[in-house]
Amino acid sequence: MRKLLFPLLALALLVSCGTNPKKANAYLHEDDVRFAADVSFQPILEELSELYGLRKPEAVMQPVYCSEDSAIRLLLADSVRMAVTTRPLNEKEKTIVQQHNLPLLQSKLAYDAFALIVNKQNSDTVINVNELRQIIQGKITRWEQLEMGTKKGELNLVFDASGSSTVRYMKDSLNGGKDLQGNVFAQGSNMKVIQTVKENPNTIGVVSTDWLRVYQGDTTALQTFYGLDVRVMLVGKVGKAKADWQRPYQYYIATGEYPLVRTVWEIVTDPRTRSTMRSFYFFLKDNDGQRVINSSSQLLTRNQVQIKEVMIKD
Repeated sequence: MRKLLFPLLALALLVSCGTNPKKANAYLHEDDVRFAADVSFQPILEELSELYGLRKPEAVMQPVYCSEDSAIRLLLADSVRMAVTTRPLNEKEKTIVQQHNLPLLQSKLAYDAFALIVNKQNSDTVINVNELRQIIQGKITRWEQLEMGTKKGELNLVFDASGSSTVRYMKDSLNGGKDLQGNVFAQGSNMKVIQTVKENPNTIGVVSTDWLRVYQGDTTALQTFYGLDVRVMLVGKVGKAKADWQRPYQYYIATGEYPLVRTVWEIVTDPRTRSTMRSFYFFLKDNDGQRVINSSSQLLTRNQVQIKEVMIKD
């Protein structure tokens, strides 16, 4: 019998975009929910938007899934009045919102983990954060340079797109704000990252973990990453200590043992205090939305969670 630890956790996020070139204040109606969100969070946000729409049939859900940079630009241009990102607005951006005479609400929504994935044929599934840092600095370009590596050959790392929250995380959290170097390539989307890894044994892919359940075809959160036709790497904070290596389960996000984690934020600038958009904002961060995040995604809820040990038979 193998003991696996899992939490009662999850994470939520939302996004949206439209084609109407008018300013938001020129066409928004009380029941419009027009928002922009980083595409990393599209899977869970689609579920949350659908549920909210069923509860509020009058709601006109208008999501746009785009890069984080684009979502923030749309918000600051007053083209949308809600955004889901991995950071709050900075002081300069807050000033822009004030110049539009709009209020500002910002709240943590959940916690998201990156998964590092490799080809099924690749037996090297262990890496530590310092090695990942050296890959994006161009210092590690071959598999045999990894501390626990047995494979030989050129090592490539692929991610979704420039301007995404994934790139910003790697630049700011792993590379001191500097541009990425070495064998690092954009693929355009999370699904293309997964496909590239399936086709190339020499590649490591970086994806938002919640995309793995979508790729697998599951509508519920994965309890293990077995059964995928890619492998999810074990990631350690330092060195070779086996106890330090973990995969991005909600449990290890909650305990802080998995190192590649970021915060998800929702931001609203809607001045209409009784609008459906504001109602959606509170739905996401309060109990109803958090329960959906907890049960249906790989994200970790912002609310307090209980952690239980579950025995699973092989």
